Amino acid sequence: MVHARDAAYLPPPMLYRSLVRPLLWRLDAETAHHLAFGALRSASAIPGAVQMLGGAPKDSSLLTEALGLRFPGPLGLAAGFDKDAVGFEALGDLGFGFVEIGTLTGQPQPGNPRPRLFRLPEDRALLNRMGFNNGGSEAAMPRLAAPRRTIVGVNIGKTKLVAEEDAIADYVLSTKRLGPHADYFVVNVSSPNTPGLRDLQAVEKLRPLLVAVREALDEVAPPRRGLDERGRFASGRGRVPLLVKIAPDLADTDVDAVAELALDLGLDGILATNTTIRRDGLATPKATVEALGAGGLSGAPLRARSAEVLRRLRARVDDRLVLISIGGIASAAEAWSRIKAGATLVQLYSSFVYEGPTLPARIHEGLAELARAEGFDRVQDAVGVDA
Repeated sequence: MVHARDAAYLPPPMLYRSLVRPLLWRLDAETAHHLAFGALRSASAIPGAVQMLGGAPKDSSLLTEALGLRFPGPLGLAAGFDKDAVGFEALGDLGFGFVEIGTLTGQPQPGNPRPRLFRLPEDRALLNRMGFNNGGSEAAMPRLAAPRRTIVGVNIGKTKLVAEEDAIADYVLSTKRLGPHADYFVVNVSSPNTPGLRDLQAVEKLRPLLVAVREALDEVAPPRRGLDERGRFASGRGRVPLLVKIAPDLADTDVDAVAELALDLGLDGILATNTTIRRDGLATPKATVEALGAGGLSGAPLRARSAEVLRRLRARVDDRLVLISIGGIASAAEAWSRIKAGATLVQLYSSFVYEGPTLPARIHEGLAELARAEGFDRVQDAVGVDA
């Protein structure tokens, strides 16, 4: 049992820290990712094997109701890990309360040339310029359409070769393909690795894009009422919740503008934040960072700005939108801090690489202990108490 006093830092198991991670880190970061993810998917074919590393959240205090769904726990895996929706069930069995797949684009694309993913161990960070490498939204359709037990969010972006004036049509194409199979839907306009993508965060460009995606979602998955005992819409499909993912590098006034737009359009939530292009305050030598080249930085260096954007969004929208906080979350204590600052759900990615496969289960257990230690029956009861 993890006690509240221990939740600020939960060390990775000795096996991962002393054996698995050093072996994986002899490989370049992208090769290591594919090897580890492939091993996890293979293990999932053996009944109970993956669950031994954690298992889906079962503590009733972790149950979180949001976006018309019942999440078994508030901690999810951010988009970018399972780009093509090939292993979300294994990741759910590992201990994540939900998994966001993607980013998927209208057309398949190889992404940027390798190497394009790098570790910065001194900063507990990752730097990537993947460029939305994925097999395309059409290829992912059958995997998402199959019956599943894990809550899955679908994250879509713009195909690199599609001109900006055709971006809306590209997003709508993916929406019509994947919308009927998503538990929630995310429009990604905040990756730094697709030229011109972040320009779509400007309100005058973002408004027509979100309107078009919302209309397409309602066309392919018309709203229906009723939830079954697992938190899924019982009568076919329900209104698919729509969220937008923003960058940490937006000016505060632009964060406010996106918040107001989301409220005006009746969006269901905002994900904050994606990776940053800033490089200040790093422990890694400047020359080393410069040699790695362009890309988005994630992990611990993003913690302060991600939390700041969350607090700003909560001040603007209160509880009218679901806020999902991402960036620098590596412990139950940090996840708990984000929840009390206004996040209904939280996600991680980089810390998964550093802390190992038992991290989601350990964070969920720590969250339950922290909630009880502070007098809350449910983790969700603490959302926004410090806002």
